[in-house]
Amino acid sequence: MMRTRPLKVALLGCGVVGSEVARIMTTHADDLAARIGAPVELAGIAVRRPDKVRDGIPAELVTTDATALVKRGDIDVVIEVIGGIEPARTLITTAFEHGASVVSANKALVAADGAALHAAAQRHGADLYYEAAVAGAIPLVRPLRESLAGDKVNRVLGIVNGTTNFILDKMDSSGAGYSEALDEATALGYAEADPTADVEGFDAAAKAAILAGIAFHTRVTIDDVHREGLTEVTAADIASAKRMGCTVKLLAICERAADGASVTARVHPAMIPLSHPLASVREAYNAVFVESDAAGQLMFYGPGAGGSPTASAVLGDLVAVCRNKLAGATGPGESAYTRLPVSPMGDVVTRYHISLDVADKSGVLAQVATVFAEHGVSIDTVRQQGKDGEASLVVVTHRAADAALSSTVGALRELDTVRGVASIMRVEGE
Repeated sequence: MMRTRPLKVALLGCGVVGSEVARIMTTHADDLAARIGAPVELAGIAVRRPDKVRDGIPAELVTTDATALVKRGDIDVVIEVIGGIEPARTLITTAFEHGASVVSANKALVAADGAALHAAAQRHGADLYYEAAVAGAIPLVRPLRESLAGDKVNRVLGIVNGTTNFILDKMDSSGAGYSEALDEATALGYAEADPTADVEGFDAAAKAAILAGIAFHTRVTIDDVHREGLTEVTAADIASAKRMGCTVKLLAICERAADGASVTARVHPAMIPLSHPLASVREAYNAVFVESDAAGQLMFYGPGAGGSPTASAVLGDLVAVCRNKLAGATGPGESAYTRLPVSPMGDVVTRYHISLDVADKSGVLAQVATVFAEHGVSIDTVRQQGKDGEASLVVVTHRAADAALSSTVGALRELDTVRGVASIMRVEGE
């Protein structure tokens, strides 16, 4: 039997995502009520610019006083889609203190302060859900947190930023350079006017922190995530990847150590074989590859950003939280019982593709090979080409620790015959 008294929802933010959340709540009100078991009522919308025209949004719901809205005491659920650290953090904790559960799309805040937010939610008997913080419409947080709760996840490997995937896809398919591909992404609306958060890997690093924490039941913050952007990726790197039967992607990689005693979380460009499922992810799409003991290999794919996809994830969380409210229960909170340390990037073991500018004369290859051997880094393949006294040497290694590779490159730079290190890129997915 459906409850007639509505559950009241406060919406913080009415931009691209927030306006779509409000629209769907209004147009699908009957379906949402049937799925929840009670009507949901949009009780207020906090915005920064009240005079902005918002089609379909009743003016009487709009307020600039977000604090007063979350303090009302009759709000059951607060939806936070304003982003950033403050005032979002204070508003969320205030909502908990006044009896509301929270649905958030705020990856930066969850990645930086998720443990404290979960603790506040638990103290006040509230829910904190954030499916939309990781990969837009792709169901990922809930499968990791609930569907795979009885399994042991060993690795999460994914493309979690649509802007960077679009840029790299265009560089691969058209031969464009980084700047040209970025310009196209900006013109099409895939990149912000200031694309730093995307192209320097900050956005993906926040998502990696969240995924690692959930997958491995330990606390991982964005400060624990090794981060490299794609601004140094060149058309030559893309061409080298093609010669190896690979493509280049900006990957978020979260791994449990082989001995189970630690985890790593990192974001960086990498070459992956064309045979890997992630290699076929095109344009601005996202995909995440999960490897676990019992389930084996799973892949989650779909649009990772945008108003409608992100609103879909927000509303999925809203339904779950409202059902919990009606049942007088809360859903899963933080699971950090393993307390595993996060290993530094120097301990990470992977393959490497190194491109060197060298003198075109005899003995260079022998010198380079000696340096690799002296630092315990095994060479898989070498390709050399030269002309008019200048040459390039491309070395692909077997698996080696990042620290060993770094010391190797440092020694290579000391050789008179090595003019420079053109690029270094990891090789993943094998």
